[in-house]
Amino acid sequence: MSRSITVQAARRWYWQRITAMAMALFVAIHLFVMVYAIQGGLSAAEVLARTRGNMLWAVFYAAFVVLVAVHASIGIRNVLIEWAGLKDGAAGWASRLLGLLLLVMGLRAVWAVTLGGAA
Repeated sequence: MSRSITVQAARRWYWQRITAMAMALFVAIHLFVMVYAIQGGLSAAEVLARTRGNMLWAVFYAAFVVLVAVHASIGIRNVLIEWAGLKDGAAGWASRLLGLLLLVMGLRAVWAVTLGGAA
């Protein structure tokens, strides 16, 4: 394995751990807010009404989507190499496409819930 590939693998490892730590914080905040909202007697429609036009939630969930897209694409790359037997290049392209798909779908959902109408 060349030094360049080893450095790239180390960077991917690093970024997957960093995104995991950040996502843990985002999940905790999300769950806390959802439990608090439900205990307060808010329906899903009322929660959705409160998120409309709220830039704070738009930024929060957009950042969450970016973290998930990066984290998942790194993880699926490893799965494709280790379990599916794909070559490094093919796994890299497949994982990038998955990351892009998750990013587009996630940001579309964030837009629908916070800034726009139905997606």
